[in-house]
Amino acid sequence: MQNYFLVGSRLDVERICPLLLRSRKINLVIRFKSDKLAPNFKTKINMKSKWGALMVDGRGKLGGHVMAKNRSGSYMRTKVTPVNPATASQVQARNLLTFFAQSWRTLTAAQITAWNAAVENYKRTNIFGDIINPTGLNLYVRLNVNIANAGGADISDPPIPGTAPEIGTCVATLNSGAQSVSIAFAPTPVPANIAYVVELTAQVSPGINFLKGKYRIIAVFPAADATPTVISAAYIAKFGALIAGQKVGLRVTAVDTLTGITSQPDVSQSLVA
Repeated sequence: MQNYFLVGSRLDVERICPLLLRSRKINLVIRFKSDKLAPNFKTKINMKSKWGALMVDGRGKLGGHVMAKNRSGSYMRTKVTPVNPATASQVQARNLLTFFAQSWRTLTAAQITAWNAAVENYKRTNIFGDIINPTGLNLYVRLNVNIANAGGADISDPPIPGTAPEIGTCVATLNSGAQSVSIAFAPTPVPANIAYVVELTAQVSPGINFLKGKYRIIAVFPAADATPTVISAAYIAKFGALIAGQKVGLRVTAVDTLTGITSQPDVSQSLVA
């Protein structure tokens, strides 16, 4: 059985869709009173959904609601727009995305064709675990942003698929008395044409284990750097003085500075001594 809804405004879409998700309706057909509204419909629905006999999962924004998932299962909450602090790191990240999105337009037709063809070799899994292909533009921007963050030179042609060397272990040692932060890593030194991008979190309560979204790039260890490396000044400038007993998350990713290909990140947590 199909469910038909006659929609006359964007507000109607925002009212109907959350109710459907709560009641788990299926075979939804939305008809618009005006053809002018239909092309704008997709701009209002930013949620990723996975369909089975019922809608089995969802992520992202839908009108004034957000679909998400935690260890208790899927849930829906009211969308809250956070204050945009526009920090220097945020501005830098946005500028990188803008720069490479605009640089894409300067590529030759042959280069664009090559990037579009290369996506088959760079498949990834989405939030549901399904395999997806990026677009040529997505791939170009992603690899070049990786290279820029690692201190390399941007590329105009797609690289031959490969892998970055996996990081063995990375451990942060933090001392409130000495106000020092050092990172020990293996293998050491950093291999040729590789950089280790080091991200840490601000200090949090020891009882907090979910640190996703809190990591910020604090340092980049170039090729030939050896363990341990002290980054006290950079960390304290970003997050403030160390406090004994607090927890800090560490995430280190190896980046091939010639291709932008990355390793799986090594993630750990440490207490401030």
